[in-house]
Amino acid sequence: QVQLVESGGGLVQPGGSLRLSCAASESIASMFAMGWYRQAPGKQRELVGGITNGGSTNYADSVKGRFIISRDNAKNTVYLQMHSLQPEDTAVYYCNAVRFSPTRNDWWGQGTQVTVSS
Repeated sequence: QVQLVESGGGLVQPGGSLRLSCAASESIASMFAMGWYRQAPGKQRELVGGITNGGSTNYADSVKGRFIISRDNAKNTVYLQMHSLQPEDTAVYYCNAVRFSPTRNDWWGQGTQVTVSS
């Protein structure tokens, strides 16, 4: 069972920045992809973006140009750097890991709250 622990959430003013971290209990290099999702109150969980084991990234249109996903395989950690945060970015952010062995397996972190408010 892979454990994922997010950290770095908090309260930030509009226009501010935050960096979230997701620490995995085992090698993220073995994962097909790592991703970040978010869920705002009353809304469905949505994909923020992801990074494959080859380093390719993809982002939701709503965060393109503002958010950056990176990974440090040596630390088994994935990061979500968020800039120009807006109130609509307020949500619980979840880390996700995907591995095919050979069927798809997903693991989730417990989530970290990000609140953007003045």
